[in-house]
Amino acid sequence: MNRKWNLAGLAALLGLSLFSACTQGEKADLLVYNATVYTVNPSFDKAQAFAVREGKILEVGTSETLRQKYKATQEVDAQGKPVYPGLIDAHAHFLGYAMNQREADLVGATSFTEVVQRLQAHRQAYPQAAWLTGRGWDQNDWPGKQFPSKDTLDALFPNVPVIIERIDGHASLANQKALDLAGVTPQTTVVGGKVEVKNGKLTGLLVDKAANQVVAQIPSPSVTELTQMLKKAEQNLFAVGLTSVVDAGLSKGSVDLLDSLQKKEELRIRVYAMLSPSPENKSHYFKNGPYTTNRLTVRSFKVYGDGALGSRGACLIHPYSDRPHETGFLLETVQEYKDLAAEIYQHNFQMNTHAIGDSANRLILQIYGDNLKGKNDRRWRIEHAQVVHPADVPLFGKYSILPSVQPTHATSDMYWAGERLGLDRVKHAYAFKALLQQNNMIPLGSDFPVEHINPLFGFHSAIARQDAKNYPEGGFQMENALTREEALKGTTIWAAYANFEEKQKGSIEPGKVADFVILDQDIMTIQPEAIRDVKVISTFLNGEKVYSRK
Repeated sequence: MNRKWNLAGLAALLGLSLFSACTQGEKADLLVYNATVYTVNPSFDKAQAFAVREGKILEVGTSETLRQKYKATQEVDAQGKPVYPGLIDAHAHFLGYAMNQREADLVGATSFTEVVQRLQAHRQAYPQAAWLTGRGWDQNDWPGKQFPSKDTLDALFPNVPVIIERIDGHASLANQKALDLAGVTPQTTVVGGKVEVKNGKLTGLLVDKAANQVVAQIPSPSVTELTQMLKKAEQNLFAVGLTSVVDAGLSKGSVDLLDSLQKKEELRIRVYAMLSPSPENKSHYFKNGPYTTNRLTVRSFKVYGDGALGSRGACLIHPYSDRPHETGFLLETVQEYKDLAAEIYQHNFQMNTHAIGDSANRLILQIYGDNLKGKNDRRWRIEHAQVVHPADVPLFGKYSILPSVQPTHATSDMYWAGERLGLDRVKHAYAFKALLQQNNMIPLGSDFPVEHINPLFGFHSAIARQDAKNYPEGGFQMENALTREEALKGTTIWAAYANFEEKQKGSIEPGKVADFVILDQDIMTIQPEAIRDVKVISTFLNGEKVYSRK
């Protein structure tokens, strides 16, 4: 009798334990439910919920199913809000953006007079700084659209070296003090750059590589100062939904700093680092090969083919329409590009080349083709691909070359691009749809700080081909607008693919890192003119909240 009672009691106890285990559910660290989840998986499915464990997506499904199945340490009721994979900027300058925080902000200045006023205010705020620097001016926004000269800077700051960078980073204006420190004279010549001289005197305008000699004189910030700048910049990026950035053109020292800060958890954002092709970088990385951690990937080189359209440094097949004796220029010799491409190919790195003008694009595409031969999985990229001759567009598909573009460049440049290129040639500029069709994908970025860091601005420009003023009515060259699905893929899964990271991130799928963003409105359904006002509710990286709107 006692034995029967014990057996019955044991059975009841086992039953109770099994029932308890069922009600407890499988363990998860995070469960997001009651959401509109854009998974960006191959079928572009939508879901309601997903579970996260150890920083990775565990399962995606309905709210009811996953809430019954999982017992999570933390639950997030999204209250019907849209959730997207963590946004990726496929071409930016994270380190440069961080360092710009100590400079005068000249973006949006409507005249050179306003530029000077901002510089004076900045100098008053930082009177002990050894140099006065600033960035973001654009003469195309000023009456007359003429490049400035240094005369006013010389008069106001005779004893302080001044250099201010144009919005595109491809032209600068320096005062005489800065030029003297750098040893720049009217006789100075630079391969891949231009020192402007009028009537035998320096104007202070330095195009592309001509600015390097002056910039080299500016004292570098300390590691402590730079760390603080990077951390502040990171928070700004998290606040707009970015969880990964491609930083174009870094030194080994900069890469090592980012790596050390990430390993110490002082910096959390994921970085795909493009190396500058310096002798030091090539020597180290060609010997040791690509470098990858869970937050940092180093397997590519950023090469400059030409300058920018706004400063007439972009290399064109035919002369500028507004300067019939100028065609722009390459920043290196043709042979140097050929040699570099062969080196990069031989050592199995990715080559990512800045090419704006149709001549630069043609040359780089041909050099790529000579190495790649045909279809391949090297994923070599053309950064910007702004003006591409129609005859050259098929080369992207023929050699599996990825066009990495920035939609806001089109809507920033559209006011004056026709003046530079002429009405016929401008039709072949910013041709995102035509480029997309070559490989059925197109990674999207911003090129910040050239443009704003907010990826939703690029999303809006890509689909509406309009700027922040919703200009022009009907959109700019709408035949090259992207669909919303294409634009979202461009800043998630296609950007990840361009970095060889599509198996780790870029979509909300089991096994991938739990990087995602919750927005207050659905960019896939709201009116285009409302997209730039959409706010980030929260940003998660590795399943951990790194930003929450207050």
